[in-house]
Amino acid sequence: MSTILVTGATGTLGTPTVARLREAGHDVRALSRTSGPGLTTGDLLTGDGIPAAIAGVDAVMHLATGVQDVAQGKAAIGAARAAAVEHFILISIVGIEDIPLGYYRGKVEIEKTLVASGIPHTILRATQFHQFVNAIFAGTKYSPVILVPRFSFQPISTDEVAVRLVELAGADASGRVADIGGPEQRTARDLAEAWKRATGSRRAIWNIRMPGKTAAGYAAGHNLVPGTPYGVVTFDDYLAAKYQRGTGEK
Repeated sequence: MSTILVTGATGTLGTPTVARLREAGHDVRALSRTSGPGLTTGDLLTGDGIPAAIAGVDAVMHLATGVQDVAQGKAAIGAARAAAVEHFILISIVGIEDIPLGYYRGKVEIEKTLVASGIPHTILRATQFHQFVNAIFAGTKYSPVILVPRFSFQPISTDEVAVRLVELAGADASGRVADIGGPEQRTARDLAEAWKRATGSRRAIWNIRMPGKTAAGYAAGHNLVPGTPYGVVTFDDYLAAKYQRGTGEK
């Protein structure tokens, strides 16, 4: 088994990934800016603790994200190159070249930096997580209606993305591998209806037209993965687990 440094180890994707890597027998260094049991302390942006954290690892799995996404990505790639790491595994997002969000343009830049680095690498793109879609609707809590765009999503379970990442960690560097998307492609309205049922919300759902190239990219389905879906956990499954204690809004 390998020694793997995981960035973003305590995040939405990092938490199940670290758990599954350890279950598979890997020695995991779970990078975090804070200290605690099972964590390796280090800060990609300042560089504090990074040389020690990365020394002697076989692979880096870069899952960290946030407002300084590009800076973190380039720092992780630079540290891996300096340490002569043998495999760099990067999580990315489906459709980033065709949906011109600033965040997505950053993902493109990180991918290009990794490819140009010469580090043996694997890039996995996934569709939006269930948590992301849930947050879209939850973010309208102060609105009298639930506003939804006129396009579709293909949400995927973070635990099932973690399963795929563990598979890739146990394989040789493969460049960009096949994209993965969740088990269902559903309109935003349909997903909102499911969210209403799960949370007990009584608000009406209004479809809205969104102008611009970003909305056009989503409307064209560039955020979806054609062909065989990956995984079996649906958005309804996620909602049932999240809201089973009756914590939804009224």
